[in-house]
Amino acid sequence: MNDNTSAFPAPMHAHQSERGMTLRDYFAAKAMAAQIQHAGCDNIGEEKLSGWAYVMADAMLKERSK
Repeated sequence: MNDNTSAFPAPMHAHQSERGMTLRDYFAAKAMAAQIQHAGCDNIGEEKLSGWAYVMADAMLKERSK
C-alpha cells in the first residue's frame, strides 16, 4: 500500500516541488517512535525496525480507509 496523501495538507506555491511528508511516512514515524520509547531498539536493528514501522503504517492506512 502506498498512500501519497499529505500528512499536513497545505496549498502548494509555485516555487514548491514537493508537498512534504506523506501520511504513510507520518504514521511510520509515530509507530517507530512509540516502539523505541516502549521497548527500545538495541536488539531489533534499524532495518527491521523501519520495516516494521511501515507495516504498522500500512495497517493504519488500511483501517483508516474502512
